[in-house]
Amino acid sequence: MTFATGRVVGGQVVIEGEPLAEGSVVTVVAREDDETFEVSFEEECALLEAVAQADRGQVVSWETLRERLRRSA
Repeated sequence: MTFATGRVVGGQVVIEGEPLAEGSVVTVVAREDDETFEVSFEEECALLEAVAQADRGQVVSWETLRERLRRSA
């Protein structure tokens, strides 16, 4: 997984830095204005581990997650 930052120019997202490979599948999350966020070292580690788990295919379906959430509520 690669994280990239870009801006919308002429209705298209222009990535800053190294270009992504042609045909890359991307997810775009738009920030409000110049909104940023900060995470602690521990939170960053947890996020990176979650990304690594997803890359390894260690994921659950939406249906399974929804059922787990319902049971815990």
